[in-house]
Amino acid sequence: MKKILWVLLLCSACGKKGGGSDPGIPPAIKSLLSITDVQQAKDKSATTTFLFTVNVDNVSSQEIKVDYTTVDGTANSVDYTQKSGTLVIPANQHNAGIEISVKGNSVCDVQKVFYVQLSNPVNARISGTGKGTGTITCDGTDLTVDGAGYVAPTSYPGLALKWSDEFSDSVLNSNTWNYETGGGGWGNNELEYYTNSPNNSYIAKGGYLVIEAKQETIGSNNYTSARLQTKGKQEFQYGRMDVRAKLPKGQGLWPAIWMLGSNISTTPWPASGEIDIMELLGNQPNKMYGTMHWGNVGQGSSQLGGSYSLPGEDFSQKFHVFSIVWDSSKIEWYVDNNKFFTGNKSAVNGNYPFDQPFFFILNVAVGGAWPGSPDATTVFPQRMIVDYIRVFQ
Repeated sequence: MKKILWVLLLCSACGKKGGGSDPGIPPAIKSLLSITDVQQAKDKSATTTFLFTVNVDNVSSQEIKVDYTTVDGTANSVDYTQKSGTLVIPANQHNAGIEISVKGNSVCDVQKVFYVQLSNPVNARISGTGKGTGTITCDGTDLTVDGAGYVAPTSYPGLALKWSDEFSDSVLNSNTWNYETGGGGWGNNELEYYTNSPNNSYIAKGGYLVIEAKQETIGSNNYTSARLQTKGKQEFQYGRMDVRAKLPKGQGLWPAIWMLGSNISTTPWPASGEIDIMELLGNQPNKMYGTMHWGNVGQGSSQLGGSYSLPGEDFSQKFHVFSIVWDSSKIEWYVDNNKFFTGNKSAVNGNYPFDQPFFFILNVAVGGAWPGSPDATTVFPQRMIVDYIRVFQ
């Protein structure tokens, strides 16, 4: 009798070891749920709908349910309408959507994020963390600018105002400015793509030029920005140049206010010369650099320059005036009328290009050989805001 019982038990065990799926697991459990990320600009006045799509990788013959709830990140209830509920995906359907309302707001200083978290699935499993990220971006055109900071004199002894752009029109003056566009590193291994889009350069209310670097993809470039110059339109030899600006900050940001020799099309850099009125590394936001570059065609550049550091604050907090005073024998650099460096002609060996007209360039680079790449601490968008450019001669 004991032998017969052992045989029955063994046969029963053998029957459970057969191939194929366990009939005790419902086929629907093979369905995996994933949720998309959404990146979208908010409307300035009306509600914007962010649609998060929940996808089913293996369509189920049964109805699928899953709970969801929004989770604050840098965005909160001021920015979007918090929401929780249960999403139902009908049988044999590939996906369904969760709509989250983002509130209208005309002012958006930085992009913000929130999340939609999935939980408690029925007839399915959740893939990964089950968390979708909502990124709220904006074009910032109605940006409210705090104009506090140093204000330069409107006149200087012995000098007259030759030209200025106060950015008082609603759009950039095409008789003054050219857009340079494209990616490719710009000779410095930079990561941005320069556009002529109003999302990257625009006039903000109050009369401020804004150059905005964004984390967004064009081709192989994961960032966008703008680069503006006055070649062939506004070119100057000697004088005092004042530029009032507030600067961006963050690892990998590289704002610059600078000039190039107008003969660069026929005399390639560095022989054409370069005058950096202001450059800043975003990871050192309290320190700016002023530099002159020169050299022979096809060879490396020589340079002279200095730096200026703010005590107890950085250049993103208030406006400052970056200046050069340039004559036939020297170039002097100033911040808020404090001189910090002089480059004398006598110190320049070989080719001296600083006795010809130069044109202005304004840009915000992202990444590059000097500042390095952005990292997890870098917040986008970042802006260089220019109040005015003035040339006295």
